[in-house]
Amino acid sequence: MFGICLGHQLLGLSLGAETFKLKFGHRGLNQPAGLDQSQVEITSQNHGFAIDPDSLTPLAVDITHFNLNDRTIAGLRHQSLPVFSVQYHPEASPGPHDADYLFGKFIDAIKTHRNSTAKGQ
Repeated sequence: MFGICLGHQLLGLSLGAETFKLKFGHRGLNQPAGLDQSQVEITSQNHGFAIDPDSLTPLAVDITHFNLNDRTIAGLRHQSLPVFSVQYHPEASPGPHDADYLFGKFIDAIKTHRNSTAKGQ
Protein backbone atom coordinates (compact mmCIF):
# COMPACT_ATOMS: atom_id res chain seq x y z
CA MET A 1 0.00 0.00 0.00
CA PHE A 2 1.26 3.45 -0.91
CA GLY A 3 -0.42 6.30 0.98
CA ILE A 4 -0.31 9.78 -0.54
CA CYS A 5 -1.23 12.98 1.37
CA LEU A 6 -4.43 12.08 3.27
CA GLY A 7 -3.48 8.43 2.69
CA HIS A 8 -0.30 9.12 4.68
CA GLN A 9 -2.32 10.34 7.65
CA LEU A 10 -4.81 7.47 7.35
CA LEU A 11 -1.99 4.94 7.24
CA GLY A 12 -0.41 6.52 10.31
CA LEU A 13 -3.73 6.43 12.17
CA SER A 14 -4.35 2.82 11.16
CA LEU A 15 -0.94 1.87 12.57
CA GLY A 16 -1.77 3.55 15.89
CA ALA A 17 -0.16 6.96 15.40
CA GLU A 18 -1.89 10.24 16.25
CA THR A 19 -2.22 13.44 14.23
CA PHE A 20 -2.25 17.08 15.21
CA LYS A 21 -3.35 20.33 13.57
CA LEU A 22 -0.53 22.45 12.17
CA LYS A 23 -0.51 26.12 13.19
CA PHE A 24 0.13 26.94 9.54
CA GLY A 25 -0.64 24.26 6.98
CA HIS A 26 1.75 23.18 4.27
CA ARG A 27 0.46 24.72 1.07
CA GLY A 28 2.25 25.17 -2.19
CA LEU A 29 4.45 23.71 -4.89
CA ASN A 30 7.81 24.35 -3.24
CA GLN A 31 7.88 22.43 0.05
CA PRO A 32 11.28 20.80 0.69
CA ALA A 33 11.20 17.22 1.99
CA GLY A 34 13.88 14.64 2.75
CA LEU A 35 15.68 12.99 5.64
CA ASP A 36 18.21 15.81 5.80
CA GLN A 37 19.69 18.56 3.66
CA SER A 38 21.90 16.12 1.70
CA GLN A 39 19.04 14.96 -0.56
CA VAL A 40 16.08 17.30 -0.90
CA GLU A 41 12.90 16.76 -2.90
CA ILE A 42 10.88 19.83 -3.82
CA THR A 43 7.29 18.73 -3.27
CA SER A 44 3.72 19.88 -3.73
CA GLN A 45 1.71 19.88 -0.50
CA ASN A 46 -1.76 20.91 0.64
CA HIS A 47 -2.63 19.79 4.16
CA GLY A 48 -3.21 21.15 7.64
CA PHE A 49 -2.43 18.13 9.85
CA ALA A 50 0.68 16.05 10.56
CA ILE A 51 1.54 12.82 12.31
CA ASP A 52 2.75 13.22 15.89
CA PRO A 53 6.29 11.78 16.04
CA ASP A 54 5.93 10.92 19.74
CA SER A 55 3.06 8.58 18.90
CA LEU A 56 5.33 6.49 16.64
CA THR A 57 7.68 5.38 19.45
CA PRO A 58 6.06 1.99 20.17
CA LEU A 59 5.28 1.28 16.51
CA ALA A 60 7.40 -0.67 14.02
CA VAL A 61 7.60 2.35 11.69
CA ASP A 62 10.57 4.16 10.16
CA ILE A 63 10.46 7.85 9.25
CA THR A 64 11.64 8.20 5.65
CA HIS A 65 11.05 11.93 5.05
CA PHE A 66 10.65 15.17 7.00
CA ASN A 67 9.26 18.50 5.84
CA LEU A 68 12.54 20.40 5.97
CA ASN A 69 10.84 23.70 6.83
CA ASP A 70 9.46 22.55 10.18
CA ARG A 71 10.71 18.94 10.64
CA THR A 72 7.21 17.42 10.66
CA ILE A 73 6.97 13.84 9.41
CA ALA A 74 6.56 13.72 5.63
CA GLY A 75 7.14 9.99 5.00
CA LEU A 76 6.78 6.63 6.74
CA ARG A 77 7.60 3.01 6.06
CA HIS A 78 6.45 0.03 8.12
CA GLN A 79 9.35 -2.25 9.11
CA SER A 80 7.62 -5.53 8.22
CA LEU A 81 4.40 -4.77 6.33
CA PRO A 82 4.59 -3.74 2.65
CA VAL A 83 3.22 -0.25 3.30
CA PHE A 84 4.72 3.22 3.02
CA SER A 85 3.45 6.76 2.62
CA VAL A 86 4.35 10.39 2.00
CA GLN A 87 2.58 13.55 3.17
CA TYR A 88 2.94 15.24 -0.20
CA HIS A 89 1.90 14.74 -3.81
CA PRO A 90 4.62 12.86 -5.74
CA GLU A 91 2.25 12.69 -8.71
CA ALA A 92 1.82 16.48 -8.91
CA SER A 93 2.39 18.14 -12.27
CA PRO A 94 3.50 20.46 -13.65
CA GLY A 95 6.60 20.80 -11.60
CA PRO A 96 9.53 18.83 -10.36
CA HIS A 97 9.68 15.07 -10.62
CA ASP A 98 11.94 14.61 -7.60
CA ALA A 99 9.65 11.99 -6.06
CA ASP A 100 8.96 9.86 -9.16
CA TYR A 101 11.13 7.08 -7.70
CA LEU A 102 8.39 6.41 -5.11
CA PHE A 103 6.15 4.95 -7.79
CA GLY A 104 8.98 2.62 -8.82
CA LYS A 105 9.28 1.47 -5.21
CA PHE A 106 5.53 0.84 -5.14
CA ILE A 107 5.63 -1.22 -8.35
CA ASP A 108 8.57 -3.22 -6.97
CA ALA A 109 6.61 -3.93 -3.76
CA ILE A 110 3.64 -5.16 -5.81
CA LYS A 111 5.89 -7.47 -7.85
CA THR A 112 7.58 -8.83 -4.72
CA HIS A 113 4.24 -9.51 -3.06
CA ARG A 114 2.84 -11.12 -6.21
CA ASN A 115 5.89 -13.36 -6.53
CA SER A 116 5.80 -14.42 -2.87
CA THR A 117 2.05 -15.14 -3.13
CA ALA A 118 2.54 -17.20 -6.31
CA LYS A 119 5.16 -19.31 -4.50
CA GLY A 120 2.73 -19.95 -1.64
CA GLN A 121 4.64 -17.91 0.92
